[in-house]
Amino acid sequence: MGADLAPRRVHGPGPAVPALRQGIQGADLPALHHQWHAVTQLTDHAARHGSGQNYLVMHSAGSGKSNTIAWLAHRLSSLHTAPDITRDGLRPNEPVFDKVIIITDRVVLDRQLQDTVFQFEHVPGVVQRIDKDSAQLAAALQGETAKVVITTMQKFPYVLNQVQGLKGKRFAVIVDEAHSSQSGDSAAALKKVLLKLGSDDVDESGDLLTASALARGRHKTLSYFAFTATPKSKTLELFGTPHPVTGNPQPFHTYSMRQAIDEGFILDVLRNYLTYKSYWKLANANPDDPEVDPKKAGAQLARFASLHPTMQAQKAEIIVEHFRKHTAPRLGGRAKAMVVTGSREAAVRLHTAIKKYVEMQGYVGCDSLVAFSGDLEVDGVEHTEARINGFGEGELPGKFGYTAADDKHAGTPKAKQDTEYKILVVAEKYQTGFDQPLLTTMYVDKLLKNVAAVQTLSRLNRTHPLKTQGDVFVLDFVNEAGDIAEQFKPYFETAATTPTDPNLLYTAQNTVTGYPVLVDSEMQAYAEALLEAERKATTETGLQRAHAALYRFTEPAVQRFNALAADDPEAADGFRSALRDYTRMYAFLSQVVPYHDEELERLYLYGRALLNRLPRRQDPSVDIGEVQLTHLRVSKTGEHDASLSPEGEQMLPGFVGGGAGSQHDPEKVALSELIDVFNDRFGIGLGEADKVWVEQQIVALAEDGTLEAAALVNDESNFGVVCDKRIEDVILSRHDDNGKLMQRYLDDESLRSQLNQFARRQAYQMIRRRKGIA
Repeated sequence: MGADLAPRRVHGPGPAVPALRQGIQGADLPALHHQWHAVTQLTDHAARHGSGQNYLVMHSAGSGKSNTIAWLAHRLSSLHTAPDITRDGLRPNEPVFDKVIIITDRVVLDRQLQDTVFQFEHVPGVVQRIDKDSAQLAAALQGETAKVVITTMQKFPYVLNQVQGLKGKRFAVIVDEAHSSQSGDSAAALKKVLLKLGSDDVDESGDLLTASALARGRHKTLSYFAFTATPKSKTLELFGTPHPVTGNPQPFHTYSMRQAIDEGFILDVLRNYLTYKSYWKLANANPDDPEVDPKKAGAQLARFASLHPTMQAQKAEIIVEHFRKHTAPRLGGRAKAMVVTGSREAAVRLHTAIKKYVEMQGYVGCDSLVAFSGDLEVDGVEHTEARINGFGEGELPGKFGYTAADDKHAGTPKAKQDTEYKILVVAEKYQTGFDQPLLTTMYVDKLLKNVAAVQTLSRLNRTHPLKTQGDVFVLDFVNEAGDIAEQFKPYFETAATTPTDPNLLYTAQNTVTGYPVLVDSEMQAYAEALLEAERKATTETGLQRAHAALYRFTEPAVQRFNALAADDPEAADGFRSALRDYTRMYAFLSQVVPYHDEELERLYLYGRALLNRLPRRQDPSVDIGEVQLTHLRVSKTGEHDASLSPEGEQMLPGFVGGGAGSQHDPEKVALSELIDVFNDRFGIGLGEADKVWVEQQIVALAEDGTLEAAALVNDESNFGVVCDKRIEDVILSRHDDNGKLMQRYLDDESLRSQLNQFARRQAYQMIRRRKGIA
């Protein structure tokens, strides 16, 4: 990397650039200064140093990264070396790059990039998005027309044998969200294709293993331009610029969260932070007191409390009432909210609870959607996002973004949309890359740590002509405001890390080979067969079949591992852990350190395959049996301004390797003891007023003599015939325990049906467990 590759930071707004003015019409030019500053700094350096450099751009989320990437791609596609260039191997006024490749896994960004780049490029085919197959990618890489190619990393493993004439060509690779799209294998596959490594012309001997190792490091014909708002220590090492004094990797260009907030480009999501806490108690209703693994059983107890219908109902009430009072009137009635949950089941249950509460209260203007991936069974019913919402997943951003206030035909047959959705409940979706400026409030029901905390809450930081700092709220059921502020610190100004010790990899290699499992000749045979198969594969299916056929090479090692596990289970677990640590370490370090070591590459290729074949020790599940939620209160604990103060550069801990270690049989504890520990932790201050009404009714049903007799001689379905006739009598006889919820039970037919089904099942199981009947 060039000696003058020093980090660049933006200090205050600057003048609009004429070249920028030609490409963007109607934009706020002074506000775009940091984007153009980054583009000019990057291209100026590339013009003077040529290809082969790595650049890390740390720009705050919401600061217009899509535009920066698009403008950079445009400039790089026609960039020439400086006219006064004097560096070895470079000639003045020659193209620096043959092609620009944008790597992204975000469909929305793909469209934004195309739209923005097309403002500059008017020749058809100059910008090409790869949205079909690997053959389309191969054609774009080889053809002369496409100068900017937008694709995903996943397509590269399948085009190595389809491309010709790429060796020696120079490529600029722009990576969006670098830490999520640069795993060792995918990055190596891209390099093999662009360098045309892995073919017979790799070197004089045509050694595929050597080529595979060479492909992992840096190369003179490849320049990486990596973008992220939240770099991890690995990202800094892969793409960062060494500090001229300390050598610590840091970003080449920074537009910090602090500066973006100060200049009004984004809003501060930590300014108005409300915290709530759930207090609850459980009871062990099992006839015996089983001993359980405290870690696994503890997770199940916490999950039971979190997903309990009463807990969901209380949170739904808090969310809806807060939304109606604080959020709904904002932005001229356009404001929207996101609810972040910890699992797909939690998303489905909380979305259901929100809809039921809104219907029961007769509220309007609180319509909600849910977002999660795949199929999910909840209470015996199959759910999908599309089935719940009533339209396809791809339509959700547009449906959620619709506002009646901006539709002159709203409320008429000509309206663009019948329903205006205000609340979006998500589980691992729309927490990164989702740009909806109308979002003003986030309800958090999930533990947030590290980068995930910053990325999730940053969905709120987008500006809008009607949106002010006072409109932004976070209501958090799980996290403390101070803890969230700590997660933001590394990304508030700028970050750096310490370089990794290259010898860590050799230490890890020695640890793995110290176990009596691996044989050099078997590893060599596998590596040669694998690389040859990858060189010939032209489709994903063909490559998968080739990999499956190669598992026979690992069979002797699997047998030796099984023998070791039978003789010394701890040693077998130690080997698996050491091999897993090595493969993770090599995938990262081989991109940073030029090892070019065949033995290291061979161990990595073989070890990665072997890990998929090694049997694991049986890990029995934990059955907590019959547990009851006896007390519950969800209360506000504070209103906070968690905004950060300037503290300068933050050091991220460097990469040290290591993993979870070997398995150990946990010391078990009695379930009742574990419940007591949880009650002490989560049930502080709870009293009679906090008893859970639903659970009280279930206990009353289980203690009813008529129902007990019916449960002992019937299956659950026939038991329901008797139970349904008794449920309302039991509830009415206990009406003074919780008048508010009882009134909801009587008034809301849907809620009554749901609670009846839940109570019937729980009472039936409780009665039969007490009598020792499975």
